[in-house]
Amino acid sequence: MAHGRGRGRHRGGHQEEGGAERWLLTYADMITLLMALFMVLFSISSVNISKYQEIQHSLRAAFSGNILPGGKSIAKQGSTNNSSQAPSTQDAAAVVPLTAIGSRVEHSSATHVAQGATASSLQSAAQQEASVFAHIKQQIEAYARAHGFSKSVQATIEARGLVIRLLTDDLLFASGKADLEGRSNALLAEISALLNVDETHPIDVEGNTDSIPIHGGLYPSNWELSTARASTVVRFLSEHGVSAHRMTATGYAEQHPLASNASAAGRTRNRRVEIVMKRIYGSGSEP
Repeated sequence: MAHGRGRGRHRGGHQEEGGAERWLLTYADMITLLMALFMVLFSISSVNISKYQEIQHSLRAAFSGNILPGGKSIAKQGSTNNSSQAPSTQDAAAVVPLTAIGSRVEHSSATHVAQGATASSLQSAAQQEASVFAHIKQQIEAYARAHGFSKSVQATIEARGLVIRLLTDDLLFASGKADLEGRSNALLAEISALLNVDETHPIDVEGNTDSIPIHGGLYPSNWELSTARASTVVRFLSEHGVSAHRMTATGYAEQHPLASNASAAGRTRNRRVEIVMKRIYGSGSEP
């Protein structure tokens, strides 16, 4: 009986030792799984820079519009058998989409057409401008001859435009004054009507004097006198229908003489008011 009990206890001890070793297998499996998990996580977290750059360049080239669809794949597939026929990257990059070529051609053609139309329009406008200048010049000269103002009134076509030159003595102003003489009213009214034949050209009224300084009187110098005379003419033209926004008044004193101030005749020519209808299109002079 005692022997049997001892043998039974001995077998039970072997079973306990075997059961105690089984947790080691489970622990080893868990460690292995954790190691595999960490390796997967590490592989996901690391980025292959070279592969990333290749993908980036490929996407950029695909959306640039310079490479034909499937160009690179054709080159890779044909490199084994038909490498000599595979299109190179430079050849593919040189290909321009037909839509782009068409837009360039259309834009270039439209530009040439617009430039031609603009040049033609400018030429036509310049011819019309020259015709208006010639008409006004002819009318002013005819009026001056008919009323005995031929020596005091002159109209010329210059590079800056139509210039109506009015000598001030015995026509517009008394010496040292900026108030219009009565006999000038009809002449300036006629000029106002002619200036309104074309209402687009700007008008500059320029006052000029001789070089003799002013002593006493209302105006301290020829600057004030020339400017006042130009302003008086501008006011008269504005009151007789010429739009005020077209006109400017400028005083030049003795700075722009037509003749020498050493003689009385020269000083008479220099005392003048010039009404300039400015040229807009091109340049030209009287033939």
